[in-house]
Amino acid sequence: MTTVAAYAAPAAKAPLERTTIERRPVGEFDVLIDIKFAGICHSDIHQAQEGWGEAIFPMVPGHEIAGVVSEVGSGVTKYKVGDRVGVGCMVDSCRECDNCKAGLEQYCTGGGMIGTYNALDKNGEPTYGGYSQKIVVDENYVVRIPDGLSLDVAAPLLCAGITTYSPLKHWNAGPGKRVAIVGMGGLGHMAVKIAHALGAEVTVLSQSLRKKDDGLKLGADHYYATSDPKTFEELAGSFDIILSTVSAPLGLDTYLSLLKTDGAFVNVGAPEDPVSLNLFSVIMGRKSLAGSGIGGIQETQEMLDFCAEHGFGAEIELIRADQINEAYERVQASDVRYRFVIDTATI
Repeated sequence: MTTVAAYAAPAAKAPLERTTIERRPVGEFDVLIDIKFAGICHSDIHQAQEGWGEAIFPMVPGHEIAGVVSEVGSGVTKYKVGDRVGVGCMVDSCRECDNCKAGLEQYCTGGGMIGTYNALDKNGEPTYGGYSQKIVVDENYVVRIPDGLSLDVAAPLLCAGITTYSPLKHWNAGPGKRVAIVGMGGLGHMAVKIAHALGAEVTVLSQSLRKKDDGLKLGADHYYATSDPKTFEELAGSFDIILSTVSAPLGLDTYLSLLKTDGAFVNVGAPEDPVSLNLFSVIMGRKSLAGSGIGGIQETQEMLDFCAEHGFGAEIELIRADQINEAYERVQASDVRYRFVIDTATI
């Protein structure tokens, strides 16, 4: 076992504090990663505050991990010491169900994917995430960070990047498609970049026009304030795909009115409370209300290569580890442009 420093929430809603955790010995197919940067995802806050249900404490959050391989097991073939790598939202799955075999490990039906933190591994031990100095992961759940991406801006791609890339690809965002992105935060700003790079016509739907200049700079063609009722009148029946990245409950019927016939409203943001829906909002127009999780390992690698090819990572604010609690407060106040990333050398 290796003892490493980390930041953990000792209990639900408690401030995170510096502590130490044990990492398992490097097994035959394991990779030991020296973590260099870890992104702060809104999911970290939901889970540390038990907003999505009962959680495991102490909790070391963090599933946007970028680092360098420092040791490999004897059976490892995919990576070597010195490689630049990333770890996202999962560190294992059953590997045997149809979804796992199809590269959809995130939808594992053989017990579900094993989360990078707030989960139990196959030995029944709790998993601990990226707010730490090192992590040990099976090589099959590690991805390579291309040379064209610096590690700090690559870290948020392991969740925010793949969470938006996967549905945009699945619902065929591209030339000739009109795509709306709801929310201009950590996920939303990546969705804008990716949808633009895929060739779609991109519109941002945000509460206000406060971030309009940023949105247009990142690739949006249009930017509207949802606080203005005229927005929904003007844009009725406009979009092929609406990707909602917000974790606040929305008036779904209102947003569904913005879809064209056969359009899809896809949720990647997950509100803590249930939302209501009038089914006529999907019946009239043969519209789809859908959701999407992260991506599989192969698709996550594809996303990283795509971002490197197009020359972008996340827009980040780099922070010290002792600023994590302040960063949580700022994320909840939507006061970040656009992803906090922890310099793990400061843990």
